[in-house]
Amino acid sequence: MTKPTTTTSRTCRFRIQGMTCSACSIGIESTLQNINGVQRVAVALATEVAEVEFDPNLVTLSQLLQASENMGFEVSIISAGENTTTLHLKIENSIQEEELLKTSSIAKLQGIEAIELDPSHKKLTISYSSDLIGPRKIISELESSGIKTSLLDEREQEAQLKNSDIKRYYHSFLWSLVFTIPVFLMSMVFSYIPSFKRGFLDVKVVNMLTVGKLFRGVMSTPVQFIIGWRFYVGAYKAMKIRCANMDCLVMVGTNAAYFYSVYVVIRSWTSKDFDNEDFFETTTMLISFILLGKYLVALAKGKTSDAISKLMELTPETARLTIYDEEGRLIGEEMIDRRLVEKDDLVKVLPGEKVSVDGVVVMGESQVDESMVTGESKWVSKVNGDEVIGGTMNRSGVLHVRVTCVGSDTTVARIIRLVEGAQMEKAPVQKLADRISQYFVPLVVGSGTLTWLCWYIAGILDLYPKAWVPLYMDRFELALQFGISVVVVACPCALGLATPTAVMVGTGVGASHGVLIKGGQALESSHKVNCVVFDKTGTLTAGKPTVVSTKLLTDMSLPDFYQLVAATEVNSEHPLAKAMVEHGKNHVQTQAWSEARDFESFTGHGVKATVHDKCILIGNKGLMQRFDIQIPRVASDYMDDAQRLGHTAVLVSVEGDAVGVIAVSDPVKLEASGVISILKKMGLKSLMVTGDSQLTANVVAKEVGIDTVMAEAKPEDKAQKIRELQREGFTVAMVGDGINDSPALAVADVGMAIGAGSDIAIEVANIVLMRSDLEGVVTAIDLSTKSFNRIRLNYVWAMAYNVMAIPIAAGALFPFTRFRLPPWVAGAAMGASSVSVVCSSLLLKYYRRPRELDLLELQGIRVQ
Repeated sequence: MTKPTTTTSRTCRFRIQGMTCSACSIGIESTLQNINGVQRVAVALATEVAEVEFDPNLVTLSQLLQASENMGFEVSIISAGENTTTLHLKIENSIQEEELLKTSSIAKLQGIEAIELDPSHKKLTISYSSDLIGPRKIISELESSGIKTSLLDEREQEAQLKNSDIKRYYHSFLWSLVFTIPVFLMSMVFSYIPSFKRGFLDVKVVNMLTVGKLFRGVMSTPVQFIIGWRFYVGAYKAMKIRCANMDCLVMVGTNAAYFYSVYVVIRSWTSKDFDNEDFFETTTMLISFILLGKYLVALAKGKTSDAISKLMELTPETARLTIYDEEGRLIGEEMIDRRLVEKDDLVKVLPGEKVSVDGVVVMGESQVDESMVTGESKWVSKVNGDEVIGGTMNRSGVLHVRVTCVGSDTTVARIIRLVEGAQMEKAPVQKLADRISQYFVPLVVGSGTLTWLCWYIAGILDLYPKAWVPLYMDRFELALQFGISVVVVACPCALGLATPTAVMVGTGVGASHGVLIKGGQALESSHKVNCVVFDKTGTLTAGKPTVVSTKLLTDMSLPDFYQLVAATEVNSEHPLAKAMVEHGKNHVQTQAWSEARDFESFTGHGVKATVHDKCILIGNKGLMQRFDIQIPRVASDYMDDAQRLGHTAVLVSVEGDAVGVIAVSDPVKLEASGVISILKKMGLKSLMVTGDSQLTANVVAKEVGIDTVMAEAKPEDKAQKIRELQREGFTVAMVGDGINDSPALAVADVGMAIGAGSDIAIEVANIVLMRSDLEGVVTAIDLSTKSFNRIRLNYVWAMAYNVMAIPIAAGALFPFTRFRLPPWVAGAAMGASSVSVVCSSLLLKYYRRPRELDLLELQGIRVQ
């Protein structure tokens, strides 16, 4: 559900507890969407999380919180925005919200964006801008106001929320059994023992009111109104947001049974000839079985977010903070909680310790294992000025790191946000289920009422023999049982859980394999892919090119040549540019490159700048032709020879004259040919589009096994090629890494970005291959296929269950077999359907990537 986005937007996440089925999530989405300034709302039933994109100029975070709470649900902040950090604190002393606002100046501090107090749990949540204030300052300010606090562990808090939900249903179920078992025994067991029936159950208290009826009524009342109170609350919340949910169905069914039974008790009490049977066992057993189903679903749902928990465990809990005096002298070290680290702090990392923060090395040298984040098994050298990632392992030396990112801005936090965002994203197939669920409950209540009416009228008109009516019932009660069974058995819980649980598990499994799938849309589209288009540089090749040869066309010396080249290319992020700058260090003694002015990049062609008042052009033939630069024959021949070897040839022009050619080699990734071969076996067509020359492209394509090549392509040409393939009927996946690939990634049905690529490419793509290897392409397509097959299976089961269960509950088999579905059995069946769907989704946790990839990896190890 979206509105047009404005230039100013912010995204926050809330935890919303108390939702029972997809009707609740749809109602919450609709209510929040109607608030002025809200641009997009997504509510995930399976995770109980709401993601809201809003314009902070039109609506505040506090107003959104208040609006959510007004719906009657328990709401708490998870994240206040991309550039905002959330601090969760436990208040040690007793304090109320009014006292907090009066006695503390915390709300007036610059950078504080929202304060939420939960007095019942003594929990304080503060959202703040990490650029303006840090957690130590906030805690210090609170303590100076007399408010003692301690940090709440996010992992422990998440586990507690899950466990409290599970325990709540478990204890409710056990208490319901305390009352339900005696009622069940009295109704279903002891009533068939003649001596017990005559000696106890049928003993009359007043008129026709027996001990059995009175006992069952007394035992059923706590179940209906105390243990079952949660269903009344849930139905009330649903009515507040103008939707009908599962709780409404439970309330209709149990209240019909309970209050009819109360009517029977009152009539038996006041009449000497009224002897109808009660339905107290129906209401107690129905609530008990529904609570059991909810307990099992909560237990299963708790296992669907294991991927997030594992990602959160990547970063260590503590950091070694180094403390300096005003003159910059080291005065001590202190082990602090990682969440108390602030920007620009200096943190020390010893050998064998995990890097606790994202930052820049300011002192020391070491080897760092980044495989847990990037998937790259080789250790990476880190020296002064290099960036390090929180969660990676320091292997050899001591590193002193200046903190650059904290809270939600860290690498691991961004990965978690991507996974959580993916789990929020609804697959198109789920939108249909949501629409069905929206109208399903009123339709079911109508069907139940119609069922009761039809059977009751049929009984009045003697359209079926009286012998069909059980001995302990009359025609009205038989009709009522059929109606209640229809209402209870048709609950759409399974339908609402079919997609989100599979998406949750599928995206989580993908993350554990280094494949970040951005939601249900990407998951659903990927399984349809039958054509994969690859970029060359950085995608099929390693993306770490090196200069292999240089051809000077004038009498310019190599140091002077590379001084101009490096001064120009140091401003570019392209891999070829970095290779030329790195090579320039071998020829120029000083690495303080001259300043380049008027730098301009021509995506897919090259760059232009002014160095020492000279106009420098570095790029391909297309760039030279654009500026009417004549290319000497010797340069063309040299370029052709280089390209036949699979090298990329780059021309350099100074003041309108071609002065040199640089040949750069970028080796093909070891797994590239194997991945292309696997894709062919899967029946997928593979192509390559590149801005490089035709000769170079052909060499690389031949090496990896791609037959169709489009070379010398501009960014817009790549996007146009994707559109052509789509018009031919292909569902296209584009795999790329650079800014020049972004248009094609956006146009493709599925965009796959290499994790080591540009931020723009990662932002545009539907899937991010965090380990930067091409095996992720096969994993993504295979996992999405298996996940979508699981979603299909879930829907088949959920729909088949309703299609079969509703007619049976309505009495379709009764005239032929005398078989009927009592309401308490219908409740058990409804709970079982939800549990089966969640368990079906959980089977995705045992996903194994295609065996061919394991063989490929073994071959790659041997090659290395």
